[in-house]
Amino acid sequence: MYSLNYKVTTSTCDSEGRLKLYSALQMMQDCSEMWIDSEPTVKRFFAEQNMAQLLVSRQVEIIRRPEFKEELTVTTSVYGMKPMFGFRNTFIRDAHGNPCYRTWSMGAFVDKSTGALKRVDDDTIASMTLEPQLQMNYRDRRIILPKEGGELAEPIKVLRSDIDYNKHVNNANYVRMAMELLPADFHIKGLRVEYRVAAKLEDTLVPMIYHVDGGIIVSLSTAAGVSTIVEFTR
Repeated sequence: MYSLNYKVTTSTCDSEGRLKLYSALQMMQDCSEMWIDSEPTVKRFFAEQNMAQLLVSRQVEIIRRPEFKEELTVTTSVYGMKPMFGFRNTFIRDAHGNPCYRTWSMGAFVDKSTGALKRVDDDTIASMTLEPQLQMNYRDRRIILPKEGGELAEPIKVLRSDIDYNKHVNNANYVRMAMELLPADFHIKGLRVEYRVAAKLEDTLVPMIYHVDGGIIVSLSTAAGVSTIVEFTR
């Protein structure tokens, strides 16, 4: 398990003085990325093999939104490992240890040069510390788009500020873009995100909005097809 401590600051607050979902996702992502420092054998293997771990899907349950100046702890732990995929829980807890956000995610291991999936060897997998899978309502990582009824929204140009060190749109930024398309009175209680094809600088994302039972699904597509799907539940 790996953990980072945070405080809800001005730049991470929304207009109500509570932690932005976008900021919470950034905290989770940072903790997940830093986790590799706690597994030296895995870190060495990834460096030698020129590999990276890329997010494939994430599910988030929102218990409550922390308020300005609250002290938070983000923890991440891997509960499953396959040669080309890993599974983890990342929770954000308040100062009393109560969860504010519960998440699970699936990551893929890829070659940095080609972007293709790449295997982790058995010895490296055996060296890892696997933790118990934490309690939450686990749903399928795949999001099924409705066959009809979508509403086309204005295209979104990918900006330089959207790009991270992997040279594509940062995972949290897809959710931020999709959230801007929700009604102002939509209260998010949970979300699932499925990342399919990474968008890059100067790509244009075309949003399609679907109103479904219990929430809204937003698909973001480039000329190459669907890039990312975000499902928001009330």
